[in-house]
Amino acid sequence: MIQVKILSGKKAGTSMVARRFPVRIGRAASANLQLEEDGVWDQHLYLEFKPRQGFFLSPQPNALATINGEMLEPRLLRNGDTVEIGALKIQFWLSDNRQRGLGFREWLTWLSIAAISFGQIAVIYLLLR
Repeated sequence: MIQVKILSGKKAGTSMVARRFPVRIGRAASANLQLEEDGVWDQHLYLEFKPRQGFFLSPQPNALATINGEMLEPRLLRNGDTVEIGALKIQFWLSDNRQRGLGFREWLTWLSIAAISFGQIAVIYLLLR
């Protein structure tokens, strides 16, 4: 889903992967990404996922934030966007996907090949009789 990387401040260098939406970013204890920096409000940013459109980032009313140097209004996020809130810079990236294990499907495929092969052998045996 989305990886949030903190570029400056007390938690610089840390990152968080958001897999459940909406994500609240702010100072409050109820925020999904809690940041204790100057200029960060209790509920500063709101990140939501709209399936057919993408990831939307919007500030709370009257909260100041910039995205790539421009004032942030509710907008669609792009890979690599940098957001500044107060004295803090954070960057948004698409996170790495986790691939599901394919062991069961592989086992089922080999079992099907074996069953078809034995079926063909049985048909040939019956035809030659």
